[in-house]
Amino acid sequence: MTGRLMLLDTASLYFRAYFGVPDSVKAPDGTPVNAVRGLLDFIDRLVKDHRPDRLVACMDADWRPQWRVDLIPTYKAHRVAEERQGGPDEEEVPDTLAPQVPVIEEVLDAIGIARVGVAGYEADDVIGTFTGRAAGPVDIVTGDRDLYQLVDDERGIRVLYPLKGVGTLQLTDEAVLREKYGVDGRGYADLALLRGDPSDGLPGVAGIGEKTAAKLLAEFGDLAGIMAAVDDPRARLTPSQRKRLTEARPYVAVAPKVVRVAGDVPLPDVDTTLPHAPRDPAALRELARRWGLGGSLERLLTTLTS
Repeated sequence: MTGRLMLLDTASLYFRAYFGVPDSVKAPDGTPVNAVRGLLDFIDRLVKDHRPDRLVACMDADWRPQWRVDLIPTYKAHRVAEERQGGPDEEEVPDTLAPQVPVIEEVLDAIGIARVGVAGYEADDVIGTFTGRAAGPVDIVTGDRDLYQLVDDERGIRVLYPLKGVGTLQLTDEAVLREKYGVDGRGYADLALLRGDPSDGLPGVAGIGEKTAAKLLAEFGDLAGIMAAVDDPRARLTPSQRKRLTEARPYVAVAPKVVRVAGDVPLPDVDTTLPHAPRDPAALRELARRWGLGGSLERLLTTLTS
């Protein structure tokens, strides 16, 4: 399918909505719905401003996949609220946000916005797979810089990174990445791997910060080229860099699979066309009444039908 595809990193956006919209925004029964209404307002603004032909709300069916933890046990470990046997660990989520997530899912389904999460994978992996299969341009909306690795000017793939709400977005293409980080989309995953990311529990290579990582990638091309240089006494590495990279070999051997988004997620067969009318008007009316979705839902429906 062609046309412009917009992929939402849904959890990233509803977290931003939750913290950006006052918790005084409540349903008639007093339940906070700030994340629900904030997300609807985000989607309304995104559709108005960027007019995608297709839209998918990508979900975290598993926010901390075991196959990533098996490779790097510290992966997101500090965000685990409760370990569960035989299923995904429970993520630490604010008490008044967790109950809003099922409401978000019900509302998206009633509107008819495609919602995709796949067991054993994060939303990033779903986004990576949709992006890899897209025949036309792709806008990825996320507050997670990890997805910069998918930016590709030749294919028209860019990341819309919210700076303030979604009214102020950084349209991230390869020029922005080269200016900010000294790499293109393909090089960003290697940069992130070397630099590390405390928010995801990724240690990186000790002593190799973002600027040094960018310089090494400029010098040697990619991660494989850097590690080949470690074994080449003629390569222009400082003794400290050579030592640090040598010591980090076990991490470097497994980290690419953890840091790079999967491109082979078994996606379900869904209609990603942007809806122009609600899929289930009766269910949507009841949800709007019960949760007091008011103007947020009305504005989005007006935008979709216009």
